[in-house]
Amino acid sequence: MKKIISLAVTVIMAMMMPLSCNVRQHGGASTEISEEQLKERAAELCKYIPDHELREGSHEYLTNDFYTVLDTIFNHLPEHEAMDHEWLYYFVTGNGGTIADYEVVGVEIIDDNHATATIKVRQKWEDGSFDETTDIEEHQLTMEQVDGKWLLADFDNHKADCIRHIAQNRDEQARRQAISDYLAKEIGQHYRHGKICIPTLMMVAEEGDSVWGDFWVDWYNIAGDTLKTVSGGNHSGLILLKKQGTDYCVTAFEQTVDGAGYLPSAKRIFGRHFDLYQQMHSNQKVREAVRREQLSEYVKRKGLAVRYYQDYGWPVVELDRF
Repeated sequence: MKKIISLAVTVIMAMMMPLSCNVRQHGGASTEISEEQLKERAAELCKYIPDHELREGSHEYLTNDFYTVLDTIFNHLPEHEAMDHEWLYYFVTGNGGTIADYEVVGVEIIDDNHATATIKVRQKWEDGSFDETTDIEEHQLTMEQVDGKWLLADFDNHKADCIRHIAQNRDEQARRQAISDYLAKEIGQHYRHGKICIPTLMMVAEEGDSVWGDFWVDWYNIAGDTLKTVSGGNHSGLILLKKQGTDYCVTAFEQTVDGAGYLPSAKRIFGRHFDLYQQMHSNQKVREAVRREQLSEYVKRKGLAVRYYQDYGWPVVELDRF
């Protein structure tokens, strides 16, 4: 009977003790950290959840691998990529001008070095009032203990999303690079040469290794801080790609023909994508917007001291500043 009572007391006392886990410090000694302390740390880490940008000073609060993928997403991919993947820029607040208000409601200790915090988020305006039109959302913040410090290791499993998106982006960039190289070399050789040949790629549709596009090939000279157009023209059609390792090469290019045969050839080549092609091809504002964006990315990637481009007889156009 005494043994049963003693066991019961032990169980009750264990239930009353706060949750904790061991944290191994430098030198091998272990200390305990309570659930309440982890909640406080999670609240601190919430300040470094990305919102429209990778927050300044976040490197020391994130694990190295999580910081690396976020740095790649925010600082080393084309900015327009976020248009189709809003979660990349708007982890919590969305694109509505509100500020996220975080509340840590619980922490689950996984093991000595890993824990998950449940975060509730309300949206508030800059004056401090809460946005009553949006619901309170629940999120998961993953923490990892590294060298005695608890760091932000993931948020809503976005790390895997980022890694997958980076791989997709690099594959897409390899496809685009193969097309650009082909157009510059094989098509650009037929135009009067300038210093550099920079194609503009307007993708109409992609199915496997088939790419339908409205492609423009232009040669430029560099005069001071301006790209001056020397020559160029349009080459629309269907390009076939073949993957070689992590790269691609162009195996065929069927172009629309000039003159009276243009419309029949365009309808045949583009097929069910013809209407979309026509909308893109006939819209000069869209074409120039894409050209400006791609020239800006080219200038940034090559490190050129160029701020403008100019077609003969037209005003200069300012490039995006990164």
